[in-house]
Amino acid sequence: GRAIALAYGKAGAKLALAARKQGKLDDVVQTARDFGGEAIALKTDVRNEAEVKSMLECTATTFGGLDILVVNAGISSDYQTVDAGNSNDWRETFETNLFGAYYTIKAAIPYLKLRGAGKIITIGSGLGHNGRAGGSAYAASKAALWMLTRVTAQELAHENISVNELIPGPVETEIMTNDEFRKNVVEKQREWLKTPEDVTQLALFLAAQPDFGPSAQSFSLMRRDR
Repeated sequence: GRAIALAYGKAGAKLALAARKQGKLDDVVQTARDFGGEAIALKTDVRNEAEVKSMLECTATTFGGLDILVVNAGISSDYQTVDAGNSNDWRETFETNLFGAYYTIKAAIPYLKLRGAGKIITIGSGLGHNGRAGGSAYAASKAALWMLTRVTAQELAHENISVNELIPGPVETEIMTNDEFRKNVVEKQREWLKTPEDVTQLALFLAAQPDFGPSAQSFSLMRRDR
């Protein structure tokens, strides 16, 4: 999220940044302002629909509208099989990965309609298409997000609002990566373990497509379909 936001800022976008931790938001805002960008921080828990509505309202009021929405908030519970898993982990994963995305997209649509066009980009996962043993909560939530992406695109087809999924594949992040994960990705899966900055070119590409451009599509940086 940080890398995509800063890439958009350097390309001239005005940034409204949302996350649960104010300190990290302030850091990104300052970085954007250091290179001459415009940015605001809006502390938001996407699991709270009222907070999400307030965040989108503040964004549109501050910048005079909304053009691009990136739905990036996500968590992953510890990998467990379905029979041994924790139902609370499932619920928490879906509250962020699916319901948080739904609240955000729902709140953004009226502002995009007012502009007469726009882009919604959801950050998906290869596990949402292929699954993996032991990853049912995360995989199922991302599969549901992919279907939400497609259905929303179908509903907005006549509004010049495109809705697409960006699948980064494995990315080195502070929250989602550990030594075991890194070794498994590189040595066992022979997958490309990316930096956040590696993802930004595809994010910029999707934001730059014409109003009547691709929609209901999944764009992936995975090396192969597993």
